[in-house]
Formats: sequence, structure tokens, C-alpha cells
Amino acid sequence: MRYLPLSESDRTQMLAAIGAKSIDDLFVDVPAAARLDGTIHGLPDHASELSVERQLGAMARMNVAAGDGPFFIGCGAYRHHIPASVDHLIQRGEFLTSYTPYQPEIAQGTLQVLFEFQTQVARLFGCDVANASMYDGSTACWEAIAMARRVTRRGKALLSSGLHPHYVSVARTMAKFTGDVLDVRAPSLSGETDAAELLDRIDGETSCVVVQYPDILGRIGDMSALAERAHEKGALLIAVVTEPVALGLLKSPGEMGADIVVGEGQSLGVGLQFGGPYCGLFACQEKFVRQMPGRLAGMTQDAEGKRGFVLTLSTREQHIRREKATSNICTSSVLCALAFTMHLTLLGEAGLRKLAEASHDRACYAAEKLTWLPGGARRLNRTFFNEFTIVLGQEARPVVRELAQRGILAGVSLGRLYPDAPELANGLVLAFTETATREDIDALDAALREVLA
Repeated sequence: MRYLPLSESDRTQMLAAIGAKSIDDLFVDVPAAARLDGTIHGLPDHASELSVERQLGAMARMNVAAGDGPFFIGCGAYRHHIPASVDHLIQRGEFLTSYTPYQPEIAQGTLQVLFEFQTQVARLFGCDVANASMYDGSTACWEAIAMARRVTRRGKALLSSGLHPHYVSVARTMAKFTGDVLDVRAPSLSGETDAAELLDRIDGETSCVVVQYPDILGRIGDMSALAERAHEKGALLIAVVTEPVALGLLKSPGEMGADIVVGEGQSLGVGLQFGGPYCGLFACQEKFVRQMPGRLAGMTQDAEGKRGFVLTLSTREQHIRREKATSNICTSSVLCALAFTMHLTLLGEAGLRKLAEASHDRACYAAEKLTWLPGGARRLNRTFFNEFTIVLGQEARPVVRELAQRGILAGVSLGRLYPDAPELANGLVLAFTETATREDIDALDAALREVLA
């Protein structure tokens, strides 16, 4: 879209039409402390479009991005190699320009891929049925909590301390409007998950227990006992998976008794783009399907007996009466879901296992390299897939900044994720995928030796 600035005469006419004397009148309710005092630093005034593009391009090149050097950032968004064929396929006209497939006669390609997407997610998560994607993992997590309230008719959710804090934040925001009570605590720097503590907190008022697998610190726990206790008390077990590649090696949540499994699909098919887009995954056991948010693509036959695909179940408020709706989320990230399915289809089951093995192998190599950590520093995890936490003898955020100056993106500090929990400030979460070479890990090891000396 071209930028066509308004003339002073245009602005005067527009202000007159709305009864404002000046542009400043439009912002009179914005507190002075929130307003910009002066010009934007570093940007030229009244420059040409070409000049501004050059200036912004130079600023953008100051960023250290995935692919510019050794990269070990995870915590819910992961860098995997995406075959060029994925991008080629989703840019085909029938996919790229297709919006929500309400008219099956012109959206058979999209509907069929969504049907296959559902099948893949259900198998990956060990559930009976999956929906046709959601906005992202965090909102899918909240939708699962809301679904548990509808199923159990209770309003108290137990959230594991190992659940991603951004997911917790989204749930807290939404719970303000629904009245749900969220029982959540900050994680401790322990090598074990908080499963034992959660077992003791489940009671007759609990609607659901929400557990991340692997959790925010990379720890892996067996959810079977939690599922059994939750079911004894009439509650549901919700599992959150932020790294679906892990399920190429790990036992699925559904096999351990999870009633609802949600997650983030970005790892497969969707690259890191400075914050998005993402793709929400949502699956459950069949007996709860009527309470599942979003929509389902189903297979049927037309009047001539030919196979066709349609929207079978749509429980969003834009489809049905508001009081009957299970969700008001109206974005299902269809294009990202298509990319997820195309990537997973190209991998196949054997390919997914190899991808998972490669990621785990890199993490094991790094764990062995970092056994030297000085001054009481240590690796926290007893178990991990491709991500683990190290506890330094000093605050982790300055260490991350120092390594970034050296061209190494060395993970996510817990001080950034939990700014109000100083006891976690020394924690650093490192993620390893098949894109991290042994040379990259050696570079991380060498840089840490210098910085921590």
C-alpha cells in the first residue's frame, strides 16, 4: 500500500467534521506521561520515502536474527528448518487467497488439507479429535480452561508453575471477564516438575489441571497420576505442548490420560518472524467434542456419491446464536495450519522422529559441553527433550546481552519471563534444534567460559 500523506487543507476539513480544533484535541485523554516528547529519535524529519526506507533498513540490520549466528532461543517459539516446498505450496492461489471455507464448492482444497491437519494433530496429541486450528497456543490454552468449565460446571483451574508465563497472562486476562479462579504459582529452580504438589491441590471444586509438556524449564513429567487424580475428583487434565516436534519421541499426552491437549504449531511450517504468526492446536477426547471451540472439517459425499469436505461442526458465535457459542475467537490461522500440515506431511512419521532425534542429540551434546559451569552454576534439569535450564552464579540477563554482542543468541533468561521473581533471575533456558550445529554449540561454550570467568 502506498503512503499518501494528507494536505493541511485535508486535515482541517476532517477536524472540522468531527468538531476538533486541532490534532492535539484528538489525544487530550491520553496522559501526558504516555505521550512522545519531541520527535522520534534517529528518524529524519520530512524526508523522502526512499530516504526513510534506507534509514529504517539500516536500523533493521542492527538486529541479530535467527540465522545470523548461533541461535539457542526457545521458550515456546522454535527455529526449525522449513523445506522450501512448504512456502511454495502455501503460495498457490487456491490456498493463499482462500479465506474461511464457508462455501465448500469453492474451497475443497483448503477443507481437505484442514481435514488432514485435524488427523495429524489428533494422532500427534493422542486424542480422538482435533479442531481446524486456532489463533495461537496461548489462546488455545485459555479456550481449554473455558471448555473445562462448561464440561464440569466448576470455575477453579489449577495451573502448573511450569506453564509458560505468557499463557498464564492470557488466561488471567480472560478470567477477569468470566469469573474463573486461577490457582497458579511461580516455578522454583527444581529439577523436578510440580506434579506432586498439584496432586495435593486437586479438590472437588477443581475444573481442570493445566500442565505444560515439556514445561517452561524443559522438564518432562509423567501426567498419568495427575490424570487419575483429576478424574477421581471430577476434573479434567489439560496438557499444553509448545514444541510439537517433541512428540516425535515422547509419549503423547492423550496416552497418559489428558482430556484436552492444546499447543503451538509454529515449529512446523512457520518460521520465526520477530513475533509471529502462530497457529493454535486443539484436540480432545470424543465425548467432549460438542464443547470444543472453533470448528471441524469433515468428510462426506455429494449427491453423485463423490467424496467431499465440509465444515461439520462450527460452534463459534459468528456461526450460531451467541448464547449457544463455545468461543468468540474468529481467527483460526488457516494458512499457518496449512503450512503445518504440509511440513508434517513432507516429514512423515519417520521424518518427524528423525527431526526429534536430531534436536535431542544437539541438546545432549550441549549438556555434556556445559558440565564445567563455575561458581555453583549447574544444569537444572534431570530430564529434557531439546531444551533445558542452567542456573548461573549471577543474573542471566546481562550474560544474554553480552553474548548477543558477540553474535550469539544465548537463550531466554528467566528474569525476563518472571520480572517479579528475583529468585529466578539466575536462570537461563537454552533451546537446541537441528539447526544448531556442533560448531554453534562449541561457540556458545567458548563464549560462556569467557563471560562467566
